[in-house]
Amino acid sequence: MIVLIILAIICVILGIVGCIIPGIAGPPFSFASLILLSIAKRWEPFSAKFLITMAVLTVIVTGLDYLLPAAGAKKYGASKFGFWGAIIGMILGILFVPPLGMIIGAFIGAIAGELLKGKQSYEALKAGWGVFMGIMLGVLLKLMATGIMTFYFIKAIF
Repeated sequence: MIVLIILAIICVILGIVGCIIPGIAGPPFSFASLILLSIAKRWEPFSAKFLITMAVLTVIVTGLDYLLPAAGAKKYGASKFGFWGAIIGMILGILFVPPLGMIIGAFIGAIAGELLKGKQSYEALKAGWGVFMGIMLGVLLKLMATGIMTFYFIKAIF
């Protein structure tokens, strides 16, 4: 039982860290902490309805985290070149400058893609800004979801 609680605490910490550091799935770790605590306490602290609600929240927020950078790019006028540039930049960024390289790479990639398409610097920067705003909105949503789960975890553990 104590091992499960220790693992749950580690998951809470990883959940919070994962909201800010790209490449670590924050909300799934936070949800795992609720499951581990439930198992450790013989399913007493949380109802099945609560756990299902938190699972749905986790899936939605995690999905949005992947979709929002593209939506931000599109809203700020990015073309397919900018969109694919952001994806390629994100991958290269995480490989060469982890973990922040993912954000920086997506921003630079979107700008580079737009410049390759022939857009003016201002338009390219605008597309890059859209990617950045989408990433930041994803971080905010992850922090909110993880904050909710962390609150209930702490409440249940004490």
